[in-house]
Amino acid sequence: MSQTIPMLDTHQHLIYPDRWPYSWTNDIPALAEKAFRYDDYVALTRDANVAGTIFMETSPDDPHWRQETQFVYSLASHPGSLIKGVIANCRPEDDGFERYVDSVRHEKLVGFRRILHVMPDDVSRTALFAENLRWLGRQKLTFDLCFLARQLPIAIELATKCDQTQLILDHCGVPDIAGGAIDPWRRHMRELSKLPNVACKISGVLAYCKPRDATLDRVKPYVDHCIECFGPDRLVWGSDWPVVVINSSLPEWIRITRELISRLNETEQWKVLYENAVRIYRVHM
Repeated sequence: MSQTIPMLDTHQHLIYPDRWPYSWTNDIPALAEKAFRYDDYVALTRDANVAGTIFMETSPDDPHWRQETQFVYSLASHPGSLIKGVIANCRPEDDGFERYVDSVRHEKLVGFRRILHVMPDDVSRTALFAENLRWLGRQKLTFDLCFLARQLPIAIELATKCDQTQLILDHCGVPDIAGGAIDPWRRHMRELSKLPNVACKISGVLAYCKPRDATLDRVKPYVDHCIECFGPDRLVWGSDWPVVVINSSLPEWIRITRELISRLNETEQWKVLYENAVRIYRVHM
């Protein structure tokens, strides 16, 4: 049944190395010095029933991440563009956060992300960080949480402080699938799911497998636990393209995704693949 349900991809990256440097890709052979452009994504998903995407900031080096947002707005403004929303980069730990948000307001802006798994743990624990996320909630804008599994207690702490802001946990909380670890990730995910302002994004998990071991069977216990914890009303899907190519491909991840949610009924599959994303990110399709 899921093959007939359209997908709204909530985690589409784009890499344009001719425009800006992306230092984070330097040690990733599958990504380093390679381009992953909008037209490439369109070609890969032409027969996959992808109805639209939400662009996820791709962290070009400072200060280019500011320019990236405006560039993607231009892509999203083209007639027939798949890009229905934009999640922009930000620095909630800095003074002047509200001015920055106002400077990037756009009809396609749906939310923000700050990658925290590469930052010191205390960056997101300041009073200013939480205050700025609470302000985002009052602006009807979302915030994507990007933490490692070991940092999930920090995510719980932050989400509790910002209970009126819609938060989306990226990549199933980044479990250590390659290492076979499931606890305490499993317990922390259950605790996080008790917070009604937090949704979970089924994305990224193939990249956390060992090379040549990125399979449905390997990721299923982790995705199943996310489904059990958050339920079909608080799950969204993301391709994490092109990071997915580290161990797999976008078409294969789409195939695996549809298989992973096949145990849900048709109404629930529609929610996970499409409807929840429209509602949570306030996307106009």
